[in-house]
Amino acid sequence: MRSSVLVVGLVAGGMGVPVAAAEGVEGYVDALAEGATTPVLRWAECGDGFQCTTAGVPLDYRAPQGDRIELAVIKLPAADPGSRIGTLFVNFGGPGASGVDRLRERGRWPFLFSEELRARFDIVSWDPRAVGRSAGARCFADSGEQLAFLGSMPDMPGDAAGEGEFFAANRELADRCGELAGPILNHASSANTARDLELLRRAVGDSALTYHGISYGTQVGAIYANMFPGRVRAMTFDGSMDFEGSANGHAGQGVTVPLDARQNVAGGIAETFDAFLRLCAEAGPRCAFSGGDPVLKWRVIAERARVAPIRLGGAEWTYSAIVNAAADLSQPSTYPRLAALLQALFDAGTNPVGLLPISGAAEYTGNRTEAFFTIQCSDSVVPTDTAVYTRTAVSEDARVPYFGRIGVFDVMACAFWKGADPDRYTGPWNRRTAAPILVLNSRFDPATPLSGAYAGAAQLAAARVVVIEGAGHSSMYVPSTCAEKVKREYLFTSELPAEGTTCGIDASPFLTE
Repeated sequence: MRSSVLVVGLVAGGMGVPVAAAEGVEGYVDALAEGATTPVLRWAECGDGFQCTTAGVPLDYRAPQGDRIELAVIKLPAADPGSRIGTLFVNFGGPGASGVDRLRERGRWPFLFSEELRARFDIVSWDPRAVGRSAGARCFADSGEQLAFLGSMPDMPGDAAGEGEFFAANRELADRCGELAGPILNHASSANTARDLELLRRAVGDSALTYHGISYGTQVGAIYANMFPGRVRAMTFDGSMDFEGSANGHAGQGVTVPLDARQNVAGGIAETFDAFLRLCAEAGPRCAFSGGDPVLKWRVIAERARVAPIRLGGAEWTYSAIVNAAADLSQPSTYPRLAALLQALFDAGTNPVGLLPISGAAEYTGNRTEAFFTIQCSDSVVPTDTAVYTRTAVSEDARVPYFGRIGVFDVMACAFWKGADPDRYTGPWNRRTAAPILVLNSRFDPATPLSGAYAGAAQLAAARVVVIEGAGHSSMYVPSTCAEKVKREYLFTSELPAEGTTCGIDASPFLTE
């Protein structure tokens, strides 16, 4: 796939102030962030070479001297301070994922952050507002109540008969969050996270932002780029989104088409699942599901489960559970396990690995599900009439067999959500930034389809798409030394790779030693 530079004219809008700008860069800065005090960061060692701190930021940027919240921040200092370029801020996506925990887990993954890159940047991440340790949105009294409720959420409805129960459970989740989450519920938009990022940039002393956004982190990056266009040093969007489609929908879709249906997530899942089946067949005995025709075997499993659940190892696997398990394709490292599960289902008769990210800790610290909805429902216009979801489920099921319903129902709680952030970002997306933006995307991505990455890049003033010729979600999960090098060289120089650049993956997920 050829990549391209996409250039769009400048549009004024939003709450901002004009500033002096370099030639060709729009002079615009978000006024709400400009009026806020820069936090003071007091770093302290927090184990394994990392440093941690907190950053005080306004709860409400319209009242910058009012209530404040503390953001949890973590840093992996540059290994070679003498050649240090600055700080690389990383948002690992979600929304709802803890940046603190993910940087600890993944900060030294060589295909994500090579030694060369870690030598020249402090790598910094944080728990965005509403997440984990940063004014986390909490919708339950304690972790026991959280586990009981989320663990009993009904499966995605496989047909109209299950929709009533599913709608009711999501309405109850929204009601619980409305009652217990507190004021963060109305101040959790990605626009406010972009303002927080601007304060963090000022706090570390960098004159411009260097950023790596993964998945949902690309939405935060696009918002920052348009709120602070003259302060972009370099930005990599990795597993990128259709920004307008996510926020508002195109041509009025926001109130008529469910969020991930208009993002064609189901199509991305189906394409990635087809790629998984092809890779499995090519791997032969190294893939447990390769015997016979994997495509036909998958249809046998799914259609058998439509009739009645498949019993496997004392558990009953429903049709919805099987489809959800088959759609869990973000990490190619899990493909061998999925192949083994599908073969076991084919041989015997199915229950998914828990898809809801819930906390098993004694203390109620894990809030990824609640944070996901708190942020996503703040950011995006969605239909509120359940009849829209019922109708769309039928048409999407016909358009994308097996996986069509996932994109209809996966953010269902937003239809009933109680919070609303008046400062959410709605555009424009094409303010000309001080540096062009690099977009990386897998050919087959179940969460951020390549078509959406191209659509998002076209909305930016200047961006170039580099395709990773593999299956899986973002370079965080699809190891590609080539993609890391492309990203690294761009982050060093702020210069895009040559037009037409593509990257291969390091190995098939079914290769074994």
